[in-house]
Amino acid sequence: MKSKAELIVISSTKFGENSIVLHTLSKEYGRKGFLVRVSPKTAMALFLPLNILEAEVTENPKSDLWYARNFTCLSPLNGIRSNLYKNTMTLFMSEVLFRVVKDQTNEDGLADWLKKQILTLDALETDFSNFHLLFLLSLCTALGFSPGMDDLMPFAGEFFDEVDALVSKPFEEALLVPMKGVVRNEIAESILKYIEHHTESAVNVRSLSVLRDIFA
Repeated sequence: MKSKAELIVISSTKFGENSIVLHTLSKEYGRKGFLVRVSPKTAMALFLPLNILEAEVTENPKSDLWYARNFTCLSPLNGIRSNLYKNTMTLFMSEVLFRVVKDQTNEDGLADWLKKQILTLDALETDFSNFHLLFLLSLCTALGFSPGMDDLMPFAGEFFDEVDALVSKPFEEALLVPMKGVVRNEIAESILKYIEHHTESAVNVRSLSVLRDIFA
């Protein structure tokens, strides 16, 4: 059976000589990987992390790995793709999603939440250095364990005041909470540990070190 679906790219993995597995999140299928045929002529930029695509999906009842093809980009994300800092954030965000949202997971509203996060980052012109921290906190809520300061306190450590400000202030004000790059990095690690605690799984996000370098 074939159908159209809106897929948000989380990551891709090479599969054989002429295919990739495209790891995606969607309303229809939740977190799911699709087999995609590629060639030297394939526009691989279509599959950049957090791209929002429409695709034709071919369901296969005999296999968990279905095919996707005939991709269309639904949003160019020019505000992200033209900005090194935002692009680096998307690498971080997509890796967190890849490691936290398990395959076949289909949390109600998760795809809509992620789309809103992506389009918000794309639209922000300035003052987005705290965005990835707010993304992590918002992800907690989207996954069903809303982070309050009582829960976060054991993880916030010496940065309690900054974390409290991120949690308690409206989004626009939380973006403006002043902090140095090294503090952002420490807070990101503390929130990831909080997520590890609630998901009972290791969340080893390698791209955090890249964020550490560019926002130092």
